[in-house]
Amino acid sequence: MSGYKDIVVAVPVSVPYARQSRHGATHFLGRAMRALVEGAGIEKSAIDGLAVASFTMAPDSGVALARTFGLSLRWLDTIPLGGASAIAALRRAARAVEAGDAEIVACIGGDTNQPGGFRQITARLSAATEDALYPVGAGGPNQSFAYLTDAYMRRFGARAEDFGRLCVAQRANAAGNPAAMLRAPITLDDYMASRPIAGPIRKLDCVMPCAGAEGFVVMRRHRADELGVAACALLSSSERHNAFADDQVQYRGGWALDRDALYGDAGVTPPEIDLVQTYDDYPVMSFIQLEDLGFCDKGEAARFVADHDLRSGGDFPVNTGGGQLSAGQAGAGGGFLGVTEALRQLTGRAEGRQVPRARTALVSGFGMIAYDRGLSAGAAILARQ
Repeated sequence: MSGYKDIVVAVPVSVPYARQSRHGATHFLGRAMRALVEGAGIEKSAIDGLAVASFTMAPDSGVALARTFGLSLRWLDTIPLGGASAIAALRRAARAVEAGDAEIVACIGGDTNQPGGFRQITARLSAATEDALYPVGAGGPNQSFAYLTDAYMRRFGARAEDFGRLCVAQRANAAGNPAAMLRAPITLDDYMASRPIAGPIRKLDCVMPCAGAEGFVVMRRHRADELGVAACALLSSSERHNAFADDQVQYRGGWALDRDALYGDAGVTPPEIDLVQTYDDYPVMSFIQLEDLGFCDKGEAARFVADHDLRSGGDFPVNTGGGQLSAGQAGAGGGFLGVTEALRQLTGRAEGRQVPRARTALVSGFGMIAYDRGLSAGAAILARQ
């Protein structure tokens, strides 16, 4: 892991989410690609690199998308890492541009959500899911994260109310995001009264699966200047898979192993980060990320959340567009949501939820749940130009 020289990230796009859709994933990914081309003010022939993440584009692959979109590519990557895909795409695209393998890389992630489709995805997530989990009724994410949440609560003494504070704050942030699917305010009482799903998980702990896509482009600074697009510098990033494999059940992730290098390469410290976008498929994972990324000690996230205002105008803004818990989770696009929101914040384009004087942002990703742990973790630090 090392820093990046003159690499920028630009043109955040979000294809509006739909609760369900009969369209395939290619429909949403194609709309993201069109929006990137239009947002950058370029011909599509200028895009010579593509990184794509999707659970539902089969039997197509990245190269099939290139043909469908009419792209001639010098560099291509299809990234099967779920919620960690955006960070991986960002890292790999940045190195490709540095090496001269591509000039402008489009990074897109998204999925459809056809009736019954989410159940099929979770049933086929891995061979272990098919063979050992789904047959006994434990193949979906709710059971896994109920297990992780319960283990975290037992280890550190966290309570349901602690997770609820995060959910309430993120819903307040979503009120300023016209693209969020869930915008109605909620209170802590609403959270506590929400129906049980898989103890201790409540309904308001769970993301809403939906269809949609997110995207951004990676290029050199001078190219962004030539195009006249607002861009953010990529200061540093990290990626780690199967960290702490000997832990009986996950209470930490790969962020803890790479944290010092992440901040060292960026030349910043945690107090200098103006906003954080965690991968929030369930609140417990946001707690673990806040701890592992150095914003508080291990096991102290509950107190940290209680002591800070997580709203976009607060002293520690988290998931300023509402996160997946309020915006929705468009499959693999959920991992891209934090990057696109951070870019909007840092370029002053987060209308209705703008963090004042935002100059640095940390985005973290998490993916590929394997019942008792998520296997992939990553993070990136971005800065306003």
